[in-house]
Amino acid sequence: MNKDEFQGGARYVEGKVEKAIGDGVDSRDWTVAGMVDQVAGAAQHGYGRARSIVEDAIDGAPDLAEEAGDRVKIAAGRLADTAERGGKAAAQTVHDSPVLWAVAAALGAYALAWFVHGRRD
Repeated sequence: MNKDEFQGGARYVEGKVEKAIGDGVDSRDWTVAGMVDQVAGAAQHGYGRARSIVEDAIDGAPDLAEEAGDRVKIAAGRLADTAERGGKAAAQTVHDSPVLWAVAAALGAYALAWFVHGRRD
């Protein structure tokens, strides 16, 4: 709790008391002053609360960044392992049936050329 939260809360309570006294003695000035203090106290308390939240977020940012970096390293390692296994499997498949892959590569090249250059009439 920071200074603004504390002072705002105290001013709000003071305004509640002042308004209650104003209502009790039928004093419009005290009632209005109490309501003004309540509103001002609530605003100051809200400002202090927002400031605390921002300060907490700033204080926690380095820890969150470090944790995110660790998670990215783990994910990158898993991705590299998966890519390596996939590459080895593809290489083995090409080694096992090279003619099939040569035909597939030729069809893929033709399709790419047709897509890029379009059909000639």
